[in-house]
Amino acid sequence: MRTHFCGLVDETLIGQTVTLCGWADVARNLGGVCFIDLRDHEGIVQVVAEPSDAAGNAAVVATAEKVGYEDCLRVTGVVRRRQSVNPKLRTGQVEVVAEAIEVLNKAEPLPFHHHENPGEETRLKYRYLDLRSPDMQRKLRTRTRLVSALRHWLDARGFQDIETPILTKATPEGARDFLVPARMHPGEFYALPQSPQLFKQILMMAGFDRYYQIARCFRDEALRADRQLEFTQLDMEFAWVSERDVQDTVEAMVRDVLREVAGINLDPEFPRMTYAEAMRRYGSDKPDLRIALELVDVAGLVKDSQFAVFTGPANDAGGRVCALRIPGGASLSRKQIDDYAAHAAKYGAKGLAYIKIGDNGEVSSPIQKFFDEAAFAALVAHVGAGNGDMVFFGAGRYSTVSDFMGAIRLKAGKDFGLVEDRWAPLWVTDFPMFEWDDEARRYVALHHPFTAPAVDDEADLRANAATAVSRGYDMVLNGNEIGGGSIRIHRSSMQSAVFELLGIGAEEAELKFGFLLDALKYGAPPHGGIAFGIDRIAALIAGTESIRDVIAFPKTTSAQCLMTGAPSPIPDAQLAEVHVQVRPKA
Repeated sequence: MRTHFCGLVDETLIGQTVTLCGWADVARNLGGVCFIDLRDHEGIVQVVAEPSDAAGNAAVVATAEKVGYEDCLRVTGVVRRRQSVNPKLRTGQVEVVAEAIEVLNKAEPLPFHHHENPGEETRLKYRYLDLRSPDMQRKLRTRTRLVSALRHWLDARGFQDIETPILTKATPEGARDFLVPARMHPGEFYALPQSPQLFKQILMMAGFDRYYQIARCFRDEALRADRQLEFTQLDMEFAWVSERDVQDTVEAMVRDVLREVAGINLDPEFPRMTYAEAMRRYGSDKPDLRIALELVDVAGLVKDSQFAVFTGPANDAGGRVCALRIPGGASLSRKQIDDYAAHAAKYGAKGLAYIKIGDNGEVSSPIQKFFDEAAFAALVAHVGAGNGDMVFFGAGRYSTVSDFMGAIRLKAGKDFGLVEDRWAPLWVTDFPMFEWDDEARRYVALHHPFTAPAVDDEADLRANAATAVSRGYDMVLNGNEIGGGSIRIHRSSMQSAVFELLGIGAEEAELKFGFLLDALKYGAPPHGGIAFGIDRIAALIAGTESIRDVIAFPKTTSAQCLMTGAPSPIPDAQLAEVHVQVRPKA
């Protein structure tokens, strides 16, 4: 139907006849001369319909006069140089003088215009229209180039692309499984994979040495800007490796691929930081190093004060009192300070104390009265505060304080323009092996149950579970965790010990993971791996904050597909075929 793409018509085609297909992006009638911006996935070219003595030309102009927004057109014409160049377009040096215009499909009035800013619900309901926009076309093409570059890099280095099952067995990996009823096995269910974790470990035991897969994964968990129910990850596994072997390989991959796809030049060697240091300095296990602000621990300076909010945590081994100095933060109004407190509350804060130092040195602080003059001056000096600064304080349980003060740090960095214009990669290492779940009264795995501990002795792990460190590692880029992995447990006895500490008894372990425990008995090699979030990396290099912008058909934050109406009720007859009965809502 066409000879060329709209966005690729250039000066080399001047004088030639071309046939183009696309949508009318803009149509203008200037008193008998009509201009149509014709758009396809490669871009836009200007089409001109103008009066002439050529036979049939009047019909061309008449058709052009009736063209509306998003009409589907086929245009044949001659390429000529434009009198008024448009430097914003790749085709801006030329235009196509129409000799024939065919309306292939007339568009009804659209619910929104690409040049407007429709709400997200509207965009997702009419996703087929949203995806036509040049911006969405660019973002999805960026994702395509990213996946292609990753495949080429891995194929060239001997990694084998092996598919693993989508219908599998339910396993505890930190989120709820999506369940699929097994029609041929009444009352039994498959689970959609949260990751190919166990299968890729089995592949290493089977001797495949280096595996990868662009894998679809599913987790029934709350949605947010960087999380969807179904997502895509680059899954990788290596046999006979240490942490550094995995890290060095994938670091080179990320560096090479981002340079190829987006012209991004990352550091020749990524910095490394332990989990403990990241939480202490930045209040996050995925710190954004583009923001220079750091948390400062002040427990030693406030433990003897008269302020009970500080003294309790300051004298508790599991507590924390820390401060964050914001240069220029004294400009915050009372309402803005309250907004920061409300933001901190989302992450568990019960309040947000502060010291505000005006440009003239005048101090405003609700906590100043709880300190004598010398102690207060020492506190201000310790955090490095001066005229024009704001200091926020957090006090409470160590993890909670770290979370909300880390969130305040990010907000302040953005609000005060303190985010440096650069790419900041980072390895975070030495994660805790376990976290204690107060509600369940048991340990949970910080990464997953198959991560190896730093100690090689089961008795040592059992005796020191609360402080045990894992061989896990995350790759962080600009404050986003883009990849997470670990060295895996390769001995059956150690895997059983970890299951035991996680409250998974021998019978349950055999039921859920018997095949893994058996495989570990037959000469399983040391192995490890990592998984990268394709959606997150694509969003970063496309310059968008939400992964929904780089997924063709995402779900809303309420886990719905507005375009298709999923999820939806299933007829009773169909449910009966898979032996499922729906209970009424409570």
